Amino acid sequence: MTRVASLYLPQLPIERLRRFERPSAPPDAAALTPRFAQAIDDDPGPCSVPRGGGWRPGARWAQGALGAAPTPSDIDALPAHQRPTMREMGRRSETADHPFRAMAPDDGGPASAARPSPVARPRTDPWAKPMILIARSGQRDIVTATCPVALDLGLRPGMAAAHARALVSDLDVRDAEQDADAMWLDRLALHAVRHWTPMASAYDLDGLWLDLTGTTHLFGGEDRFCRRLLRFLERLGFTAHIAIAGTPGAAHALARFGGSAITILPPRAEAQAIADLPLAALRLCADTLATASRFGLERIADLYAMPRGPLAKRLGLKAVERLDQARGLIAEPIVPVVPFEVPRAERRLLEPIVTAEAINHVIGDLLADLVHDLQGRRLGLRTAVLTCQRVDGIDQRVAVGTARATRDAKHLARMFAMRVERIDPGLGIEVMQLAAPRVEDLQPVALNCGLLDTRRAPDVAPLVDQLAGRAGEEALFRLSAIESDVPERAVRRAGPLATPSGWPAWRRPVRLLHRPEPLTNVVALLPDHPPRRFSWRGSAYKVSAGEGPERIHGEWWRSAREMWAVRDYFMVETGGGERFWLFRRGDGIDAPTGDLTWYLHGVFG
Repeated sequence: MTRVASLYLPQLPIERLRRFERPSAPPDAAALTPRFAQAIDDDPGPCSVPRGGGWRPGARWAQGALGAAPTPSDIDALPAHQRPTMREMGRRSETADHPFRAMAPDDGGPASAARPSPVARPRTDPWAKPMILIARSGQRDIVTATCPVALDLGLRPGMAAAHARALVSDLDVRDAEQDADAMWLDRLALHAVRHWTPMASAYDLDGLWLDLTGTTHLFGGEDRFCRRLLRFLERLGFTAHIAIAGTPGAAHALARFGGSAITILPPRAEAQAIADLPLAALRLCADTLATASRFGLERIADLYAMPRGPLAKRLGLKAVERLDQARGLIAEPIVPVVPFEVPRAERRLLEPIVTAEAINHVIGDLLADLVHDLQGRRLGLRTAVLTCQRVDGIDQRVAVGTARATRDAKHLARMFAMRVERIDPGLGIEVMQLAAPRVEDLQPVALNCGLLDTRRAPDVAPLVDQLAGRAGEEALFRLSAIESDVPERAVRRAGPLATPSGWPAWRRPVRLLHRPEPLTNVVALLPDHPPRRFSWRGSAYKVSAGEGPERIHGEWWRSAREMWAVRDYFMVETGGGERFWLFRRGDGIDAPTGDLTWYLHGVFG
């Protein structure tokens, strides 16, 4: 089931600029300070009203923490039930917006189909200057974006810049930076690919498409993902709307014309959900919308009952295609943004090849081209994937991995040669492609001039790669020490190229059993002598020499059972030359330390 999200940022250009420009006060704050916020005369005389105006300092609501001359910010900070009434505050005049300036440009008629529904705008700074962005269109400048303050003054995107200057004299006019907006959207799409979904794409200059198929469960569901995404953008200083639907067209329409910050559409409900939206939600051009308006078509539902032939003749094939894409009748692929261009090389053969020698020869040519590309980027290969396309259309893939980043073409060719038998050429291979999906930085290495008597440690990475190619990657490992006195907890597996550290000074067996194995028929003197005889895995052994004990106490902070636990370890050598590492549970004196049973824990070389 396909799930696509459309992210709509209605005021992206303005908010991108306002994010770095948030003035807290005008240049000359004293000149613009309201009269009621100025100081009050300390000697008012016989009159109880202070000179210079202001609130009455003797009012009941003003006696307290606010002081004698509260400011409007102090009054607004009070809870609603504690604010003074207009009668207590006295009469005052407040500015009101012009009733006709806030109306839509269509003289109060029905809502235009080309304009999306109004969206909630964030609170802006009262001292912020109205700002618009303009772009050149033909012989005139057109407003492309307006800030919330400019929207309140009646300025709208799409109007002429000269008209906007005539309506508002004190206007901050700037050129639209569409390239910068596109770069910001691309960065947001790359962030989405790395953190939210593997497929994301920027759309126009105000939106983003996210393919959420099979990914929202990682964030607790679609609703939690949407709320998390909006909070993320809010922290960055941007407002956004998001809609999730089964098709990109329906998600795009609901995000821009749905009127809600979050819209989650059930599967297979796209046609009904977008029926009441205007035709502009189908991403039609201005000429098509004008033609539809002449025919009386205003909503998407008006197109459902029309035959395809007359509809395509009047509005064009693009309108029919957009309608089918929104309802899910035609697939609309999303071209995802690629966070990294994978190095690759390709060969198209004149004649199909089937022999191993020919395949190895082409692999050598592909490796030469790939290594040249990696050298230019200063990258090293960690994983290489060879794709062989047969004449019957079936692809054969072989992958190799390296323990360390490398650009050694000969070494990579040997690794591919060990896997050639896995390729089934069939009737012949006509296309071969080599890609490096996993790479790492590989900077140049300074070589020794030979004048100094210094020797470099041999590089075992090629050997590890060849052994892993034959035995498997899980068969190669090293042992690393962990800070623990209990032997089975003091060792862990590490990578074959890791550098183990922290080994104890005392001797340990070469092979340590995963779990200690019990011994039977043990004959030993208590408490400090090694055993004389014992049986292990059905075989009897007679001890000729022994050394010990080495006492190890339990780790009481891990388990209460290890509070008094004790192990006494012995290194013994049998008559046949075998050397074992044995231990006895308990110290042989106190019963709480152990039950005096014997176990074999390791074998020396």
